[in-house]
Amino acid sequence: MNLLVPRNVIVFAGLLAAPLSTAIERPIVKAPPKTSDNRLKQLEIFFAEHDCPLRKHAQDFIAAADQNDLDWRLLPSISFIESSGGKDFRNNNPFGWASCEQKFPSIRAGIHAVASRLANSPLYRDKDLNGILATYNPSPRYGRQVKAVMKTLAAIRAAAPDRLPN
Repeated sequence: MNLLVPRNVIVFAGLLAAPLSTAIERPIVKAPPKTSDNRLKQLEIFFAEHDCPLRKHAQDFIAAADQNDLDWRLLPSISFIESSGGKDFRNNNPFGWASCEQKFPSIRAGIHAVASRLANSPLYRDKDLNGILATYNPSPRYGRQVKAVMKTLAAIRAAAPDRLPN
């Protein structure tokens, strides 16, 4: 059977098909959104200014806070009060968690474990910052100290804008 298809029908069909196949073969790639998230740099600056060994874990602090919907400054501030930012601790526990008796397989594991506990444990869940800190350590002085460090971390952007990316 010999079917003849007019040439102009073939050309027209080809024109219709070309844009469709091009769109499928070459997906549009959007540029990533620009962000002004300087938390990591702020934390690195703070730890560097205080010669804190936990500086190399700054990314872990940010990730753990984000994964557990915590203020990004909370865990670094607790670690600063409890262990001078990683200068004096044991059991990979720079938070003094469980009176320093809790052992973690690594500092990173400790960061994530404490973050998860602060976010999910019935002891801490649904509490505001003051409630979390009062449960963590009931001394009123402790809460004031942690909040002072948190305030210092937040102020780094204003105090050192030339050291932060735009």
